[in-house]
Amino acid sequence: MIDTAGIRKRGKVYENTEKYAVMRALRAIDRSDVVLVVLNAEEGIREQDKKVAGYAHEAGRGIIIVVNKWDTLDKDNHTMSDFENIVRAEFQYLDYAPIVFVSALTKQRLKNLPQMIIQVAENQTRRIQSSVLNDVLMDAIAVTPTPTVNGKRLRVYYMTQVAVKPPTFVVFVNDPDLLHFSYERFLINQLRRTFDFEGTPVHLIARHRK
Repeated sequence: MIDTAGIRKRGKVYENTEKYAVMRALRAIDRSDVVLVVLNAEEGIREQDKKVAGYAHEAGRGIIIVVNKWDTLDKDNHTMSDFENIVRAEFQYLDYAPIVFVSALTKQRLKNLPQMIIQVAENQTRRIQSSVLNDVLMDAIAVTPTPTVNGKRLRVYYMTQVAVKPPTFVVFVNDPDLLHFSYERFLINQLRRTFDFEGTPVHLIARHRK
């Protein structure tokens, strides 16, 4: 486990110290399997939080969003859902990452973190048999047919998993340029609905079938 220095608001510390803290956080991400992106409930989401989270996402790491100092807020029945909506809006690319609200001071929900970390680590290394993958693929195409671009229809032949950390799949098609981002997103969502990939990015690569 690596605990990096807190990244604070600019102006509270010297700029070179702040830069060092960010660089140390990024180096820690490079060494990690699962990253806990810790947000401060009192201060909300800052640009540095987005930078670190984006780096972890691009690096393909498992991610859990941890909102700390939850005990310091005045809350009602909607506070948690409202804060979660803000997090989802600011980190739209992390829609797969679970969110947990904790207090390091009172230990609230801290006991939930170890099992969450283990589960995300397992999801990062999950492998799916090609036969099962292609059953899911065919069902997805039956529900939502492949798109047509300039009169040419995308044809999807089969899918196979080629890597873990993060789970990475290759889908063989007649023309990779016809696989629009929206349909790629649709296929990834079908994989997520069928298999437990909570906490991990899923990569999909289109290749021409020769």
